[in-house]
Amino acid sequence: MTETIFAKIVRREIPADIVFDDDDVLGFRDLNPQAPVHVLFIPKRPIATLDDAQAGDAELLGKLLLAAASYAREQGFSKEGYRTVINTHTHGGQTVFHIHVHLLAGRQMHWPPG
Repeated sequence: MTETIFAKIVRREIPADIVFDDDDVLGFRDLNPQAPVHVLFIPKRPIATLDDAQAGDAELLGKLLLAAASYAREQGFSKEGYRTVINTHTHGGQTVFHIHVHLLAGRQMHWPPG
């Protein structure tokens, strides 16, 4: 896997506004937020894309989603709602090839996004 900015954040080589940290998952605020709340949840063990995930990664992928849901509850916006998104490959909107879950909240979401 190519070195990514997220790997450097995990190793604390570059700063990030970290809001969640456990043994397997790191959550930090997006530098280019698309909503009042925009947090990225990443596995500390890199997987490039959802397409690269294997059956053995199921627990780690579940931990990403559970971390996002836990953060939403803790911050008090789970009742009004929030959006979670995983972009995969370039046409899917992925720009950093280290799988990550976007958690967006704090405003009404629309579909299609915009």
